[in-house]
Amino acid sequence: MATQRTNVYLIGPMGSGKTAVGKRLAALLDKQFLDSDAEIERRCGVDIPYIFEKEGEARFRERERDVIAALTALEGVVVATGGGAVLDPKNRERLAATGTVVYLEATVDAQLRRTQPSRNRPLLNGGDPRAILERLMSIRRPLYESIADIRIDTTGRQVGAVASDVRAKLDASG
Repeated sequence: MATQRTNVYLIGPMGSGKTAVGKRLAALLDKQFLDSDAEIERRCGVDIPYIFEKEGEARFRERERDVIAALTALEGVVVATGGGAVLDPKNRERLAATGTVVYLEATVDAQLRRTQPSRNRPLLNGGDPRAILERLMSIRRPLYESIADIRIDTTGRQVGAVASDVRAKLDASG
């Protein structure tokens, strides 16, 4: 299966800007934008907090694996993944094999600022958000780094500047 790696996958923690940057980047690259979390919600007809509440995180991750498999089978798309998509080895394998993986990094402080107004973050419910984000980062950072072709720090930066940076690095990498 020869693929031209025309896809761009945005990975990183919640609040790193994957959806906002992805939309802008897709416009810059003239590609279709897709969000794996939005696709899960579309397929299920309910939002992610509801899936977590009724089915639990394990079932959500199964749904996420199916969606990542479908999205990585497409060509010429920009995909924003959920922050935990990298937890599944099959997802990491598919992302790395079928596109350019861009790790959007953000400090925990930046994540807290960006996620604070949202009620759509089930992993942040029922605990100290800073402690939860730090714990998630300690588990996920090595996984993000293991498949990243490009790394961009989004802390304190505007969406347009980050998207332009990603585009420049994509152009430079050929």
